[in-house]
Amino acid sequence: MPALTRFAPTLLLTLLFINTQALADAEQPAVVTSLKPLELLVRAVAHDQVTVTTLVPAGSSPHTYQLRPSERRQLADASLVFWVGPQLETFLSRLLSGPDFSDRTVALAPGEAAAEEHGHEEHGHDDHGADAHSDHDQHEDAHGHDHAHEGEDPHAWLDPALALEMAGTIARVLKELDGVDADVIDANLAAFARDLSALESSIKQQLAPARTLDLFTYHDAFRRFAGHYGLEISGVLTLSPERTPGARHLADVQQRLRQAKQACLMIEPQFDRQWWQSLMNDVKLPISEWDPLASDVPATPQGYLLFQQGMADAVLDCLPQRAQ
Repeated sequence: MPALTRFAPTLLLTLLFINTQALADAEQPAVVTSLKPLELLVRAVAHDQVTVTTLVPAGSSPHTYQLRPSERRQLADASLVFWVGPQLETFLSRLLSGPDFSDRTVALAPGEAAAEEHGHEEHGHDDHGADAHSDHDQHEDAHGHDHAHEGEDPHAWLDPALALEMAGTIARVLKELDGVDADVIDANLAAFARDLSALESSIKQQLAPARTLDLFTYHDAFRRFAGHYGLEISGVLTLSPERTPGARHLADVQQRLRQAKQACLMIEPQFDRQWWQSLMNDVKLPISEWDPLASDVPATPQGYLLFQQGMADAVLDCLPQRAQ
């Protein structure tokens, strides 16, 4: 018997399995998230029941991102689109507010549903326009909301308690999709809640020595995380991460740096600017890097937990015994 004939049944079964698996993958609901941290939350509750793609790639910022044609097609083919909301991902506001996406788009920011009732146009006059803030505006904004946005700080995923609420919303919506096992989603969400609670307790203990630090951040994106763990944000280098801040604001930050007892500058990989080094001419302090977009965190069911621990580790690197 020829060898090919002898192995034909095995080969046929193998090809059948591969084709069946490929068909199963193709039939999975397609989910698009705007940011990597949202993908981590989807992975935490869905595991491998859906396919997930993220729009803003590593190293980019939602404040400056521009949608590509291929990503428009991804959105058009998606069963669900998760984003934080128009306060943050301004590049998606006009598209997702249209009728083609209204029934499959979910904004996850706290209170976003109420904000959307007032229309997306209110969010179109933020600080990304051509007119720069005056020095006075920069100084005023230092004590106000993030990036001069109205309403709540949109970086909600940095607070693990709010992230758990977001995961609950994600789970509720995913269970409505065809082909998704609702019982598995519920079990995954419960496991995520348990693991996150245990991690929170551990991080609070780890960060206890860091509560005396005066943290200075590149832009005002970390108050959710800091507030949850009792950390102090003493200053923000720029309220608008796309532009160099005004002279008065920089002078104010530099004065705070000089007066701080245990200052640490927290920078971000998305904004590789060197102008802030002028602030350090006569101020010696440790510098650490944290990434609010979780760019290097693997997109696995445990990814959000790794993200939270990574944020904590970045703060711990500011402590004298660990600072370089």
